[in-house]
Amino acid sequence: MAKILYFECSRCGEKLSADGPQTVCPADGGSLYVRYDLESVRQQVSHGKIIGEQPDMWRYHKLLPDVTPVTMGEGFTPLIKSTRYPGVWIKDESKNPTGSFKARGLGMAVTMARHYGLKKLAIPSAGNAAGALAAYCALAGIEAHICVPRDAPRANIIECMVHGAKLTLIDGLISDCGRIIAERKAAEGWFDVATLKEPFRLEGKKTMGYEIAEQLGWRLPDAIIFPTGGGISLIAMWKAFAELEQLGILNSGSYRPKMIAVQARGCSPFLKAFTDGNSVCEPWAGARTRAAGMRVPKSYGDYLVLDILRKSNGTVVTVSDEEMIESVCECARAEGIFPSLEGAAAMAGLDRLMASGFLDPIQTVVVFNTGTGLKYLDIVAAAMDLPAQKSLAAMACAPGIPCVA
Repeated sequence: MAKILYFECSRCGEKLSADGPQTVCPADGGSLYVRYDLESVRQQVSHGKIIGEQPDMWRYHKLLPDVTPVTMGEGFTPLIKSTRYPGVWIKDESKNPTGSFKARGLGMAVTMARHYGLKKLAIPSAGNAAGALAAYCALAGIEAHICVPRDAPRANIIECMVHGAKLTLIDGLISDCGRIIAERKAAEGWFDVATLKEPFRLEGKKTMGYEIAEQLGWRLPDAIIFPTGGGISLIAMWKAFAELEQLGILNSGSYRPKMIAVQARGCSPFLKAFTDGNSVCEPWAGARTRAAGMRVPKSYGDYLVLDILRKSNGTVVTVSDEEMIESVCECARAEGIFPSLEGAAAMAGLDRLMASGFLDPIQTVVVFNTGTGLKYLDIVAAAMDLPAQKSLAAMACAPGIPCVA
């Protein structure tokens, strides 16, 4: 495993000790990057030697912290060839423990919390991060204190409860949850693991970038499409690509992909900032979308995401909630994947980019389904006008489909 040299501020470049837990840069509040002794790693690795045998994110242990993992087999999710576009691959993160890509980041954050001897972790969440933190804290024997909007997906709220997390429900958004955590954490003795408020969730999520490179034969795709709320995954994969380049692992002629953010039309601060040429986002007023993970009025790492979008010649597109629901059904019927609303948004964004000519069907494109649609059964059922309390046997069947007797 890799030796951590220091934490580095993403704003001012200040180097901080990694001997104990850190949140953000004390000088300017910048998010911190974990920096490793990659030169020592470079002397040890080649295409084959960087990979361990385990079929999870810890197969890249030489590029991750040298600690004992708190793990449930997260990562190394399948890359599935699309049936609709010849160059498109679907990275299906629904196969992770707790049903979403959040297992990667929270698995790593809890791993490092245990390593540093932390006893109480707190997080504001729109849904999936809450369930992931609750599960990994239960496994590690650490208290989880979670604040989520009252209208978060019911499945996520139940996840928190069954894992024994201390749960606070509020009438508001994830930004309101973040404010509550910030106000209470000192008195309660909580360590805040909110998105980009500590450095290790990013380290877990960067493994998505390693996996894409490995699964494509150590080449990078032409574009990556990701449903975006806070945007940490775009930052994480960009860091992964930089590390692979520094180690000389990528095949010659492989270039970094266009990074594309898909946002909900009712909450699209990145689109406005990107279009207006701004380096940070303005808080989005009246944020509304049923895709809980995309209902983020302002990202803490917005300056990093916008910089990556521009450097990669990427873009931002938005889709409506209605388009997401349509995309859920289309993806399920064409690709065999029941995506989350966020994943369906990415699929709808893909269709829009293909139709506009921004992407070509023969280009190598990786689009992310970030979670399972099972987290949104109530919303999908309502949109399809399925009766919630009736058995399937009592429902009218579509023509040509036999009813359950």
